Amino acid sequence: MKKRFLLRGRTNLVETSNADFPSGDPRMYQLDVTLRRGQNLAARDRGGTSDPYVKFKLGGKEVFRSKTIHKNLNPVWEEKACILIDNPREPLYIKVFDYDFGLQDDFIGSAFLDLTSLELNRQTDVTLSLKDSHYPDHDLGSILLSVLLTPREEQREVTMLMRKSWKRSSKFQTQSLRLSDLHRKSQLWRGIVSITLIEGRELKAMDANGLSDPYVKFRLGHQKYKSKIMPKTLNPQWREQFDFHLYEERGGIIDITVWDKDAGKRDDFIGRCQVDLSNLSKEHTHKLEMPLEEGEGCLVLLVTLTASAAVTISDLSLNSLEDQKEREEILKRYSLMAMFHNMKDVGFLQVKVIRAEALMAADVTGKSDPFCVVELNNDRLLTHTVYKNLNPEWNKVFTFNIKDIHSVLEVTVYDEDRDRSADFLGKVAIPLLSIQNGEQKAYVLKNKQLTGPTKGVIYLEIDVIFNAVKASIRTLMPKEQKYIEEENRLSKQLLVRNFIRTKRCIMVLINAAYYISSCFDWDSPPRSLAAFLLFLFVVWNFELYMIPLALLLLLAWNYFLIISGKDNRQHDTVVEDMLEDEEEEDDRDDKDSEKKGFMNRLYAIQEVCVSVQNILDEVASFGERIKNTFNWTVPFLSCLAIVALFVFTIILYFIPLRYIVLVWGINKFTKKLRNPYAIDNNELLDFLSRVPSDVQLMQYHELKQDPSHSPSKRKKNNPG
Repeated sequence: MKKRFLLRGRTNLVETSNADFPSGDPRMYQLDVTLRRGQNLAARDRGGTSDPYVKFKLGGKEVFRSKTIHKNLNPVWEEKACILIDNPREPLYIKVFDYDFGLQDDFIGSAFLDLTSLELNRQTDVTLSLKDSHYPDHDLGSILLSVLLTPREEQREVTMLMRKSWKRSSKFQTQSLRLSDLHRKSQLWRGIVSITLIEGRELKAMDANGLSDPYVKFRLGHQKYKSKIMPKTLNPQWREQFDFHLYEERGGIIDITVWDKDAGKRDDFIGRCQVDLSNLSKEHTHKLEMPLEEGEGCLVLLVTLTASAAVTISDLSLNSLEDQKEREEILKRYSLMAMFHNMKDVGFLQVKVIRAEALMAADVTGKSDPFCVVELNNDRLLTHTVYKNLNPEWNKVFTFNIKDIHSVLEVTVYDEDRDRSADFLGKVAIPLLSIQNGEQKAYVLKNKQLTGPTKGVIYLEIDVIFNAVKASIRTLMPKEQKYIEEENRLSKQLLVRNFIRTKRCIMVLINAAYYISSCFDWDSPPRSLAAFLLFLFVVWNFELYMIPLALLLLLAWNYFLIISGKDNRQHDTVVEDMLEDEEEEDDRDDKDSEKKGFMNRLYAIQEVCVSVQNILDEVASFGERIKNTFNWTVPFLSCLAIVALFVFTIILYFIPLRYIVLVWGINKFTKKLRNPYAIDNNELLDFLSRVPSDVQLMQYHELKQDPSHSPSKRKKNNPG
């Protein structure tokens, strides 16, 4: 007897009861939905139109999102979605939004589709009227669907997949998907979109002075990037480069909007444009001049589509380095013989996420539903969820291509929640250069600020293989930026911390000046006499090459102090205490922010204070990074500094200074002629940006493990 489900309103069929679906029904169902079109949707934009898109949610989880149709109240989508159903009693929730890039999207309306009212194995056209509980009498339009519900006999093996929405709040949204191949393919990108934002031309003036303070936002799916702000110009020169991941073989559309920064009020919209990647050929750099819609002027971009890097997810028994043949190929790819092949491919990273123990209980049942997020710069992969477990075992292997050996691997554990964003359980940050290959290690989980421990440990085994020459060259190039990082907010503790850090750096210079002054005053006759004789010797024999030679000797002296056990580097408890205070204030701010509106806290004085706070941080970090270079905090960078100083010493010794200045000047004057779209950079500042500040050292510091969680260690041959 064929089982039937009915559409409400049809009286010619015999209605079946929900009792036909026992709660323990092990069968899966497949719902094929075709999103046809919308009719007479509500206008949410100033121009009397909307930019609608549709979300499908099932059991509180987003399972589908349509593309955005711009400026249309009767959009036609004709998009198909295949949704796996394990409980047909749960209705499909349809929500329609108006897309506002850079702002919060406006809600248009929603509707429910009762799956128990559908007839099995029969395609049905459905028209759903949109409603809003706040405005029950308003006509918000309707959505037309074609639906087909069919039973499936596979085993119920469902996992939850986290995807980041890259919003400023750094919150996560969840999507419910099938495990196995779908779980992997939805995470793995098929290509890289490299974008260079060159300049803007004749942009619209938005300020009273006839100028603007423009910046640009890019969006490809859930990936976002925000450029720096160029003050008081209508022809900004950005020269910024960044990469997006390309998940769809047919390409995608990059949404680009230009904004004018205004202190103390909402930023002004200048214009928008789109780049359709499906129209661009791969492995070729395209120069695009994109006129701005709804505004004036244009943007100049360079866009390059390249093949995907070797990013994989596999089970523990199928990792690359266990296969001897694959291991030899990887070692060959990053050997010194291949140092000039594909300079962007610096190395190979393999991360085994094995298990966690004694995690925090985030649910009322005293359990958690933990999963792991593994991040390397903008590359981000996830494990499956282990339900109702405080000691989960994932046994997954992730591989990444390393673009910068000074990157930091971040592994974060979350608790999956059905109806809201995931709860944070713990996090570890591991600099790649500190990794010991082939060692299974238990890492104590830290809090969000990475300043102190939280409950639980996670067991990881990490291998890093890289080419030292490529890594050294990459060190002198601009550092990869995050797509959009959380904007700094005004914090009393952060402001005080940055002030104290800056004060400590300045006090070093002041104390040095006092020391020299005391030599002139003969406070200590032996010291003043030695200083006087040294002064005469240095001035009489001074040559320019002695400057890098002195720095080279200082590095060597500190190295010998360290290896002889006379390390004068001290643990910075002051910074640690301030970080803990800042974390407590962040917790208070998070609670206060729920009570206060965002616009009420946007004041011009706050913008000034945040700028001062950031400047103090940059000055303090600059001084701390110079100190940490000479303190051998990162041996790789200190060795690189020794090589550079040695080369400079030899050059200054054998080549007259005027020839060196002449070559430097010719290079600077002709750089834009040789490469008009070159990105400006300073090699010294790029080098220092890789040296961690004292705050970063505290965040990367590995906490001591509880003896009860000591892992079984197993060593392999270190390929590095």
